[in-house]
Amino acid sequence: MTLELLIFIAAILFGIILFWRESQGNKLYRFFNKMMNSKELQMSITNKKGFIYQQNFLLRLVYISTFFLVLVLIARFIIPIDITTVSLFTSMIFGTLLGTYIAGFIFKSSAIIEEQSENLGDTFNDVLEKGKGFVKDLKTEEPVAIKKAQEEVKDSKVEEKSARERLKDKGLL
Repeated sequence: MTLELLIFIAAILFGIILFWRESQGNKLYRFFNKMMNSKELQMSITNKKGFIYQQNFLLRLVYISTFFLVLVLIARFIIPIDITTVSLFTSMIFGTLLGTYIAGFIFKSSAIIEEQSENLGDTFNDVLEKGKGFVKDLKTEEPVAIKKAQEEVKDSKVEEKSARERLKDKGLL
């Protein structure tokens, strides 16, 4: 169980590194693209798509599974000890997939933060100015508001007759 956990964590780190490396350059994918496709079907120069980078889930799963399957086969021929079990194989695949999505999340969030960082300073300054104005309004207008409320209370207190006096006026008492 400990070996599986270590391999899983290492696979997550491998997936992050693989995603980052492929986002910087996709020469291997371009090589296979040129080899497999005709001139009309080859990817454009500005396209950054790779085996992992900007691929959907199913193709990522196929490419990562194929990569680890080849590694396991090579390890079987080189090392005669049977340490490559199904659980280790799935841990490597799942960890690498998880690592690629973690790296994608980090790249997207850093791009959004970078984009919003210019606006963030201006927004913060606006909030500070509005807060200062609000505090200033509270300090200056509080006595005026209290005076207005007191005047309204005085105006609403029209001298009313008591219930006994009203009944006398109606002639009921």
